[in-house]
Amino acid sequence: MKTVTSISGGKTSAYVAAKYPSDYNVFSLVRIEDKGAAFPDKKIRNLVEDRIQKPFIATAEDDTIIYTILDLEQHIGNKIHWVTGDTFDSVIRKKGGYLPNKTSRFCTSEMKLKPIFYWWAETIGEPIIMQIGYRANEQNRAKKMINKCNENGLLEYKATFEKHPNGNNKWEQIEWQKPSFPLIDNAVFRDQIENYWAGQTVRFADYNNCVGCFHRNPLFLRKMWEKHPEKMDWFLSKEIGAKNPQWRSDISYSRIKQHRSQFELQLSDFSDCDSGYCGY
Repeated sequence: MKTVTSISGGKTSAYVAAKYPSDYNVFSLVRIEDKGAAFPDKKIRNLVEDRIQKPFIATAEDDTIIYTILDLEQHIGNKIHWVTGDTFDSVIRKKGGYLPNKTSRFCTSEMKLKPIFYWWAETIGEPIIMQIGYRANEQNRAKKMINKCNENGLLEYKATFEKHPNGNNKWEQIEWQKPSFPLIDNAVFRDQIENYWAGQTVRFADYNNCVGCFHRNPLFLRKMWEKHPEKMDWFLSKEIGAKNPQWRSDISYSRIKQHRSQFELQLSDFSDCDSGYCGY
């Protein structure tokens, strides 16, 4: 089987790409249509459009991640394939006009997994070993993924490539990957990863994944308004007027924005789950 490394833009998956070379490296870009949050460097924006072969205005993630992938490609000396699905705006519209939440987490499947799968189908087309960046202390996450495998030890994806004579999509379950966890197998923890990247030229965001991810602590999200106001306002705009406006029953983006913290919030005070878990 050929090997593929899925890169999310964080230090962990980048470490896998650097230390455990594979046949292919792939990164899935989350795009939004908000010109107010447009990626500031037009030259790089054009470069990204050339990589994905689609329009690129802005990303829901930290802009630094764009530079991370470009830097990482130079660092590892191997090509990173850029893929992208529908824009976040389009996905929200198709899903009924509401933001993803803990009971309807369609963002990962639509904007990370789906574009990677269809890239695989077009580029490789046979089962692969997919290297996943779960660290040695994340064995429970690995077990959950392994439990989803079929009797052949492979994950399946429900996909459509053609239509029935009646015009409906023809769906099929396709075996496509065997998950692999090199960091668990080699007992690699966060400190080893941090030490590796110290002093390297690859630029990393403080946190990867979408800045307004619903997994994040509300106080953390309030801090994001200071770091990424245009992007957070995009999340707020998608909440306003939606059929199911609140992404959580106890809080909303509008309430978070209005909140004034009486103490200095340190980003380092948050755990892994506050960073979001959509890195595939």
